[in-house]
Amino acid sequence: MQRPYTAILIVPTGVGAAIGGYAGDAIPVARLLAQVCDRLITHPNVLNGASLYWNIPNALYVEGYGLDKFAAGCWGLRPVRNNKIGLLLDQAIEPDLKLRHLQAADAARATLGLTITDHVITDAPLNVELRTAPSGASWGTIGNPDSLLRGAETLINKTGAEAIAVVARFPDDIDEEAAQNYRQGKGVDPIAGAEAVISHLLVRNFQIPCAHSPAFAPEPPHPDLSPRSAAEELGYTFLPSVLVGLSRAPQFILEKGSIQSQPNDIWAEQVDAIIMPATACGSSALLSLSNKQCQIITVEENKTQIQVPPQALNIKFTQVKSYLEAVGLIVAHKAGISQLTVDS
Repeated sequence: MQRPYTAILIVPTGVGAAIGGYAGDAIPVARLLAQVCDRLITHPNVLNGASLYWNIPNALYVEGYGLDKFAAGCWGLRPVRNNKIGLLLDQAIEPDLKLRHLQAADAARATLGLTITDHVITDAPLNVELRTAPSGASWGTIGNPDSLLRGAETLINKTGAEAIAVVARFPDDIDEEAAQNYRQGKGVDPIAGAEAVISHLLVRNFQIPCAHSPAFAPEPPHPDLSPRSAAEELGYTFLPSVLVGLSRAPQFILEKGSIQSQPNDIWAEQVDAIIMPATACGSSALLSLSNKQCQIITVEENKTQIQVPPQALNIKFTQVKSYLEAVGLIVAHKAGISQLTVDS
């Protein structure tokens, strides 16, 4: 019997990807790839659609820092049936907005049957600030990272949280031109880079699944809105998709042999393929896997704001025009067919 075919789908955060740079608009790609893989490993930027989500049974929801550690062979992944999710709220969130998020968590318990602990509020405002790099990519800073870490530690030690959903209050004074471009499906997500900073910090320090949901003051509806960003305009919170993703996010195994292995444990050497946008190949995960027996597939149609092609990194890759073509390549690879040719 052949071992399961495992693929990784990455769409880097905050780089204006044409597919996956908006509110869950890469979910159709993940659904498609999951049909031809036995296991699809991807990350919150791909699967988070604010109030919208899709259950993909064979998809593994892995935060970006943890995905990099997995690809490097430092950490393994252990699939779970259910995680106990701790909810960490920024002290800076106003009472009415906090209530909306607590009601979303209550709804997830009652409607979806998720296991969510009592929430914890940080002991100081997190003071998130947004930044934009010269390339156009978004990033950000946290003014009080120690408060974030203390809150997470409380959730883990006092409530038994196995995964953490963070809700930080984000600035309302986002650059209006950037925000309008994003709403029209033309620009970079101005908050995505800062979100990654928050989740990376917690996963690095506590080695458990984590994802972030930003809190904003409600705005009036925008008539000129791209369908790709519309998911973020449906309600008062982006929390539902985060809670769904974390509910079955795999736990991290920090070292081979450190605990008794299980048949479903996954390690980097079991990855058969990784799929990336063709201009965004600087990912730590991709660079690590380029040294292993892993097929690297780059997708031309998924344009980004950065220019890091695989040729510049001197790695072996196969470029395709579209994700549909990537599916065909994976099917051939899975079947053990090296190439298809037509005699002239």
